[in-house]
Amino acid sequence: MSIGNCVHCSAKSEPCRHPVGTGPDWCPMNTHSQLVARAVELYDVPNTLELALEAARQEAAAYAHDRPEPAIAHPIRCRLEETLEFCHRMQARRVGLAFCVGLRHEAAIVSRLFEQHGIELCGVACKVGGVPKERLGLTDAEKVHVGEYETMCNPVLQALLLNEAGTDLNVMLGLCVGHDALFLQHVRSPTTVLAVKDRVTGHNPLAALYNYRSYYRRLGLPADSTAEGQEK
Repeated sequence: MSIGNCVHCSAKSEPCRHPVGTGPDWCPMNTHSQLVARAVELYDVPNTLELALEAARQEAAAYAHDRPEPAIAHPIRCRLEETLEFCHRMQARRVGLAFCVGLRHEAAIVSRLFEQHGIELCGVACKVGGVPKERLGLTDAEKVHVGEYETMCNPVLQALLLNEAGTDLNVMLGLCVGHDALFLQHVRSPTTVLAVKDRVTGHNPLAALYNYRSYYRRLGLPADSTAEGQEK
């Protein structure tokens, strides 16, 4: 059953953001009210409630509150700062870092920062295991470097090792598209993302969205397309 697409909501007063509001007929709050109620019940599960409370508190802490309302939101925390703070909020003493070997320098900085904050960091690189790509059934022509020996990225082993370490929380740093999905499929502890892999934009994939009318026209969007929030 379709759940609609919130991207297409044109309600002037969205029910998901205002106490009195009306959404379109296909709004999931109208068509899937039982799931809405079920989700609310799930927040009563202790570990889910703790995670949700600290996530909401972290969100508020990312803004300055020294101006009278109404005020323009004034962000004061970068994602790295927020990630460190969130680990403390969750009282995470052992944190797993699943990182790409291409970002080993960045991973080393993250490791030092976390350790300076009294957090034990368990870092696992994506090539752990040393398994050749042929094990997946890849042909030589499908490798990054044709004709050379290449080990596969092993997010499943990254997840299993961090599960074995008993991490309280995990952080992903620069895993490839698809490899991140595999990691999340097999990891047990809650996982957040510090950065995603984008080889072209310096790991800033939103750059392509912000330039879809110019440098990234090849994405195929019509020239007159608009995206709400484009200039944020």
